[in-house]
Formats: sequence, C-alpha cells, structure tokens
Amino acid sequence: MQLTTNTTAFIEAEQYSSFILMNLHDGLLPDTFYRNVADFMHGSTLNIKTVGSVTLQEAAEDVALTYNPIESGEITFAITEYVGDAWYVTDDLREDGNQIDQLMSARGVESTRAIQEKFESDFLAVAANPYTLASDPFNVNGFAHHIVSAETNGVFGLDHLIELRLAADKANVPSTGRVFIVDPVVEATFNKKLSITNDVTPFASAILEKGLAEGQRFFSSWFGWDIMTSNRLYVGDANDGTTSISDAVYNIGMCILDDQTKPVMGAWRRMPKAEGERNKDRARDEFVVRGRYGFGIQRMDTLFCVATSATATE
Repeated sequence: MQLTTNTTAFIEAEQYSSFILMNLHDGLLPDTFYRNVADFMHGSTLNIKTVGSVTLQEAAEDVALTYNPIESGEITFAITEYVGDAWYVTDDLREDGNQIDQLMSARGVESTRAIQEKFESDFLAVAANPYTLASDPFNVNGFAHHIVSAETNGVFGLDHLIELRLAADKANVPSTGRVFIVDPVVEATFNKKLSITNDVTPFASAILEKGLAEGQRFFSSWFGWDIMTSNRLYVGDANDGTTSISDAVYNIGMCILDDQTKPVMGAWRRMPKAEGERNKDRARDEFVVRGRYGFGIQRMDTLFCVATSATATE
C-alpha cells in the first residue's frame, strides 16, 4: 500500500505554474510631449538661436525713427544621460531550470521598461528643474507660471487651473494643446471635491464608476487643460517666493501643440539596444542594454507648474 506518508521521495517538493506573474506597470506619457531634436546627429551639445519680440515706437512726420536691434539669444541642449542594464543566464540554470527562455524574455521586457520609466522621469524632472532653482513666481507679462499651493494642507485647487489658464492666455499660449500632468493624489483631491446629486448625467455616472482618471487621462478637459496623471513627477522642496512646501510634487502644465510651443526638447543619441554574447569561460550567455539621451528647456513661456502636497488629498 502506497500512501503520501510512506512515498515522500516521489512527491515533488514544489510545483510552479506555467503562468509567470509580471510586475504591474502604469501607462507612459506619449513621446509627443517634447520636441524631438532630429537635427542633433553629432556632437554632445547643440546650440539653438532664439529671437525675441519687436517693440514698436511712435512715429511722426519728418522725425527719424530710432534703430533698435531685435533681441536674440542662444540656448543649449546636451546629451547628458547614459543608462544601461546587464544580466546573464548560466548553462546550469538552463539545464536544471524550467521556463528559462520565458524568464529571459520577461527580463528583457523589464529592462526596456525600466529605461522607459527613467526616460519619462528625467523628462518631468527637467520640466520642473527651473522652478526648483529659484524662489520665483516666474511671471510672464505679469502673471505667474509657478504656483506653490497655499490651500489647506497644500492640496491642488481648481482655482489653480483657472489662474494658469489666465497666465497662459496672457503669455499668448495657443488654447489648443494645453495639457496638465498631475500626481494621482491630485486626481483623488478632485474626486473628493465633486458633488454629484441623484440627477446623474452620463459623465457623472462614469466618474462614480471609475473615478476621474483612467488610463492616465481625465475624462474631460477642465478650464482648457487636458489633465493626465503620472507617478513619475519630480518631488522636492518648493517655494514661489510667497508659499513653500517641503517634499512637494511638481505638477507640470505645458502646451504641446507643435514643436514651436513645446517647452521641453529631447533626443535619443543611442536608442536602447540589447546585445548578447557567449562567455565560454563561465559557461553562460550574457546580455547588455545601453542607451544615451538628453533633455533641455527650449522655452519657459509655455511651461507651468503647481507644487502641491505629495500625500494630502483634502
């Protein structure tokens, strides 16, 4: 008579499902959010010329006009980021293990994803960087582009969207292509601020069912801003010269209508590429991935920031 109690040698200690549980990831922002500097093919730094505006003067008969030069300048863009990853699999593991090919495939996917997340985090950090360097409201034509929330507990307020809409209008920013990237904490704040009665519209019904954000995007455009969420916004101390918050999240607004209006420029010098080789001395297959890229600010008048609490929702 054979029982589990007297035939333990024939019972496998552990069984593994053929389904491999993968890491959960949120969505990535589209690459249309920055100007791809396609003409930057060589060298480490690109110099870009800028042209200012013209100020008219009063004219009169038989009176000479003053010859005024137009303001011009130059901004620079550099390839600053160099990232990589490396891993290997031994012959012993291939011989003794199970689903090793699937494991290596999943490892490659995770490597690519990690580089994508680093790329997006660097993009959002560069967008926030000017506001982290100075305690300044960054006024354009007299209206602030940088706001540190003075609301209770430093939460994001709907008035902030209205104020920055006005600032965008005063800066002659096109009304099309205005986006705001906020932390999911902000979305939770907005959810709590909404008052939905029993007269439920289809829009309100969708909010009740799914919340305001789904797939990294709010369902509606508010005060001219298309609002998206991201977990990779820059976090640090914030001060606009009037209000300060420690460890604030820098919610970023911008106009991405075209390459002339996008405030951030970026470029890949080397797209991530996986390379593999055989190490016969160690009896293993080795893989490496490397990538080079950079970001820079090309204009400030289409860039906006609201720094809020990274944790408080109300």
